[in-house]
Amino acid sequence: MTPSAAPRLTGRARAGLLAGARRVRGGIALAVQAGVGAGIAWFIAHDVIGRPQPFFAPIAAVITLASSVGQRARRTAELVLGVAIGIGIGDALILLIGTGPWQIGLVVLLAILVATAVGGGTPLVVQSASSAVLVATLTSSTGLPWTRFFDALVGGGVGLVVMTVLLPLNPLTVVKRAADPALRAFADGLHHVATALRARDRDEVDAALVELRAAETSFAAFSAAVTAARENVAFAPARWRTRGALAQYVDGAMQATHALRNARVLVRRVSTGLGDEEKMPDVLATAITLLGDSVDLMRQEWAKAAEPLAARQRALSAVSEAAKAYDDGVGFSGGVVVAQIRSAATDLLRATGVDFAEAPRLVRRAAGWRDRARTTRRPGRRPPAPGHA
Repeated sequence: MTPSAAPRLTGRARAGLLAGARRVRGGIALAVQAGVGAGIAWFIAHDVIGRPQPFFAPIAAVITLASSVGQRARRTAELVLGVAIGIGIGDALILLIGTGPWQIGLVVLLAILVATAVGGGTPLVVQSASSAVLVATLTSSTGLPWTRFFDALVGGGVGLVVMTVLLPLNPLTVVKRAADPALRAFADGLHHVATALRARDRDEVDAALVELRAAETSFAAFSAAVTAARENVAFAPARWRTRGALAQYVDGAMQATHALRNARVLVRRVSTGLGDEEKMPDVLATAITLLGDSVDLMRQEWAKAAEPLAARQRALSAVSEAAKAYDDGVGFSGGVVVAQIRSAATDLLRATGVDFAEAPRLVRRAAGWRDRARTTRRPGRRPPAPGHA
């Protein structure tokens, strides 16, 4: 091992440990919920109701609580329906054809087909198959079919009570934790593009595009967290006080996603323009940097529950800077880049709470198209199209 390799390995190990610690810290609340829910579900089904082996109750409670990406009520319904399908098919077939490897395979096959036929999602399909397997392998010790279905109802109900009344997660914390990496990746990708454009390095532009495509996954998690938070606030009275602080994330998540998609179009056109050796003025790189700054400022201001005034101003500055590109002269790709900067800025303004109709007006004013059209028009030549906001 070279002397320089040891510090790198140490740094990676430390970073891995810190990342693991952050993941553990983020999962503690859900782990506590699941542990408490499973224990309560078993206690009610076994000690209160008197079921001898109510293993479906804690399973149902854990699955309900593990559905932390929103739509828990729907997932609980799918869970119970899946249990019903699996138990019904398993009991019927095992009664007719007995037990064994091929019987288990047939039971699972039919359970999945039925769950799919009724339009079930992944939770319903998985639970149908797993319930069928449990029935097929443990049928001699589980009692009557309706008792297993009742266990699932108990567990699902306990899970819902735990997540809404006893130990509701803080939806604001969940959303912040999901939004931060998404917005960081977005801002970093734009800054990467700007640096590559200044250097006229097409390979780095393409690398930045890969980063922004990967950010789509983080944004999907962000949107899912917003859905979960909205549901959590609606059903958990203890979290009603967080509604105001959540509004920025809830209202802005979709528009931020639109801005990301417009930015990806922007980056593809930058790559094309460099590949065609088209003139790309430095003001475009400056404008893209300002756009990245706007995303990062929005992240910071959202985290502080502050009015994102700085983010709005930086987005409008990006539009103003991009408009200067027409003074320096741009080709087709450069014109598309300007238009996409305007589109992304409009989305960011809407994400920060600007009225849907007001945002494009602010963008047009920042671009100064009316004055620019009068001062730059030449005889026999139409001004370049600014694109849509």
